[in-house]
Amino acid sequence: MSGGVDSAVTAALLLEAGYRVRGVTARFWREGGDDQEVASAALAVCQHLGIAHEVIDLVEVFRQSVVQRFTADYAAGRTPNPCIICNRDLKFGLLLDRAVEHGERLATGHYARIKSGSKKLRLHAGVDASKDQSYFLYMLGQRQLARMILPLGGWRKVDVVAHARALGLPVAERAESQDVCFISDGNYRRFFREHAPNLLRPGPIQDLDGHRLGEHGGLALYTVGQREGLGISAGEPLYVLRLDAARNALVVGPAAALGQRALLADDITYVAGAPPPADVPLQAKIRYRARPVACRLVDQGERVARIEFERPLRDIAPGQAVVMYNGTQVIGGGTIRCALDD
Repeated sequence: MSGGVDSAVTAALLLEAGYRVRGVTARFWREGGDDQEVASAALAVCQHLGIAHEVIDLVEVFRQSVVQRFTADYAAGRTPNPCIICNRDLKFGLLLDRAVEHGERLATGHYARIKSGSKKLRLHAGVDASKDQSYFLYMLGQRQLARMILPLGGWRKVDVVAHARALGLPVAERAESQDVCFISDGNYRRFFREHAPNLLRPGPIQDLDGHRLGEHGGLALYTVGQREGLGISAGEPLYVLRLDAARNALVVGPAAALGQRALLADDITYVAGAPPPADVPLQAKIRYRARPVACRLVDQGERVARIEFERPLRDIAPGQAVVMYNGTQVIGGGTIRCALDD
């Protein structure tokens, strides 16, 4: 339980459905030390509902698994997604394993749905498209889904808040957490300056021919497809095309230079445990808020896949997740290694 309205209503719905429920709050690493407010808010909800509450200390594990990976990816010229790492290694890794050891199931407030298929469990997007979080759960397999409950998948956010108010839950009006929970104010530049100053090493901004156009303030401040904040003037708008970590160079170019029709992805996993049949139509998202685009999957074995799109995509960023769907059903996904020109 995160101390927010989603996990609070999740617990309430489980009680209403007749489950025996206990709340668990994981202590993660956050700037400024322990965030006692999170545990206190979760405890208040549990007391209101009359259920037990436990706090599990994962501060150091989170720092090593999520925060250090976050800065290491930026140092390598990638654009990481720490929420996916946290879900894979901690929430649906360590915490789920702990629940299984106690003979329990793990329920969370994620907006996604688990459905029973003829032979396999299926993961689907939540019905509230504006809150759907299935993109962050693509790594879940049959073992995890069999031990999970996602009560909010069929709810709209506005109805969740209304239910919290009707129940008098003390967090009904609590603001939602930010995208990167461990950066206190959402200011990446300040976070890097204080915790990973090596990421703000200046370097050249170059065009495709290697001509120096200016100086960047650290590759970690940029991502593929970015136009704003380059600090250079040119006869036409310029966009980030590539982060060259080996040379600490930011490569930029015109909009016409953006757009590839394929990518290579590593650490590919499939919800069903295997690639889908070739005749299953697929769509893929390369960022959380991106629109799904029709694609073709070429599984290359060894958890590597080539994904080809029906049209060029302008912001294929190494380090981000590519997630494949068949309609609302999540098929699987992986981490983008690179964009491909052919």
